[in-house]
This record gives sequence, structure tokens and C-alpha cells, in this order.
Amino acid sequence: MRRPTIMDIAKAAGVSKGAVSYALNGRPGVSESTRERILTIANDLGWAPSNPARALAPGGRVGAIGMVVDRPARSLGIEPFFMQLVSGVETELSDQGVDLMLQVAEDVEAELAVYRRWAAERRVDGVVMVDLRVSDPRPEMMGVLPLPAVLLGGPEGAGGLPCLYTDDGVPMREVVHYLAAMGHRRIVRVAGPEDFVHTHSRTEAFRQAAERSGLLQARTVHADYTGEAGSRTTRRLLAEAEPPTALVYDNDLMALAGLGVAAEMGIEVPSQLSIVAWDDSALCQMVRPSLTAVSRDVVSHGRRVASMLNAVLTGQRVESEETLPGELRPRGSTGPLVV
Repeated sequence: MRRPTIMDIAKAAGVSKGAVSYALNGRPGVSESTRERILTIANDLGWAPSNPARALAPGGRVGAIGMVVDRPARSLGIEPFFMQLVSGVETELSDQGVDLMLQVAEDVEAELAVYRRWAAERRVDGVVMVDLRVSDPRPEMMGVLPLPAVLLGGPEGAGGLPCLYTDDGVPMREVVHYLAAMGHRRIVRVAGPEDFVHTHSRTEAFRQAAERSGLLQARTVHADYTGEAGSRTTRRLLAEAEPPTALVYDNDLMALAGLGVAAEMGIEVPSQLSIVAWDDSALCQMVRPSLTAVSRDVVSHGRRVASMLNAVLTGQRVESEETLPGELRPRGSTGPLVV
């Protein structure tokens, strides 16, 4: 079906094309009764403004923001963190009548190419950037491209971009001290990719807390957030001569996979192995035993970062904000070490 145009509205209303333009854009030049009649007809015809046309107007916006995610495509659709984050962003944007353009990239270079194309083609008004990296080239590029951006992560390395960030060190230290208090001495953290800033922050907090607690055998290993990597890494760790008695995972998906591997190998949770997840999704409470987890309100983070970007796009001065730290929620997957 053909998209209705301003000319279609003008014919149906029996007015000029200019009168329709005045009415639709809220400009003077038509009476209030005519304006209301034109708006009613436009609504009945299913008319909507053309995003490319709006973008070409002075100060025009296309009515969409973008987000590029550099994560394995096979796990992105089932990873609780991103499902909750996108849900929060979409909820905020729907209230503003703005669309979200989501794209998966294979690596940082592919992500940068997407930003260049979006900026050249005026595909989006701005972007929400995620997964800040050590020596990240993206903030510097955003200082050159005509593409406003807000970063979920930071503030170190944010390159002056407004960012919404969390101190992951607080809950990580709490997790280590909690496990140490229950007698665990061989604690291994199964972390995400090493080049992410939040991975680095958690690793340093884990190291410091383990050192203070006298945990000489505590260490961090890296995976890619997928269930496959979580299973493979857990299987290798539990087959060691002196296996860990506690595992701390950087996301829910790997923790769930680790719980499955423990059952597969006949290792009882929590009497022989304690497990802690990160980002407390509903999945953590649906399994048995339910997973102890660090809980964060990811949906509200999505809403807030989308709101910050909208403020940037409307010319407001936006400062970086720190969210509340995650909260440790003990459940059935952790307990005192049984010798």
C-alpha cells in the first residue's frame, strides 16, 4: 500500500499543500478549526512524517538512535543483560516516539565502520555506546563525527563523552569476602573479555579483595560470555588436581552453564562448590539450586542512558552519572565449604 503524502491530505481536506504543511508543523497560517480537521484527516489516512525529510530540515532529527553491539551473535539473543538493557532503552524511546536501530558487529573496526556509515547517511540522531575497552578508539572518533553519543561505562577512557557508569569494585569485594568468610580458599573468577574496562575493574577488585583475605590460590580466567565458553572453562577448572571450591562468573549465562557442568561431573552445589553469577536475571531464580548473584537494575540503566542521549540531542548539558553499585543476593548456590 502506498504511503500517504501531504498532497493526499490536502486533497481530502480541500485545502492547499501549504496549509497542510502549516498545520502539521504547528506553524501559524491556518485557523484552529482547519488545523484540527487536517490533523484528524492525517491521522485517519495513517500519515507519518518522513524521517529522511525531517533530517534534511534545519535542526531536523530522523527519530532514531543507534546501538552497535560487538558480542557473539549466537549468544546475544539469549544473554539476559542485553535483553534487559534493550528493554530499558526501548521503553524510554517509545515514550519519546523514537526508534532504536540495533546492529551486531564482528569487531571494533566493523563497529567504527557502522558509525561512519550512520553519520554519512543520517541514519540515526545519536548512539548509545556499550562495552568500553582499554585504549578504546571509539570515543575519539565520536569527537570527529557529527554523531552525538552517550556511553554506558566509564568514566575513565570515556574521552569526554557523557557516561552512565557503575563501580563494580564494591560488589566484587563483597563477593570475595563473603566466600572467604564461608571457608573458601580456592576461588576462581570466570571473567569476560580481558580488553573490556569493566572486566579490568572487576579483576583488580577481585585481586585486591583476595589479597586482603589471604586467598593465595584465587585467580581470574577469561571467556567470552557465551554458555559454550562457560561450560568449557568450568569443565577444565573442575578437572584440575586441586579444583576451585567457589566460582564467580561475570554473567548469568556462563554461571548457568557452570551449574550444569557441576551436575554433569557429579559435584554437589553448594556443599562441594559454590557459584556466584553477575547480573541477577530471572534465570538465576528459575534453576535449582537458585543462583547467588550480584543484582543490578539493568532495565533502569537502559532507560537512563537513553534519556541522557535524548537530553544531548535537545541541546542540554549532560554530565556523567554513577549508578548505585550492584547488590549481592545470596541464594542456594553458595554455602560454607564442607571438608
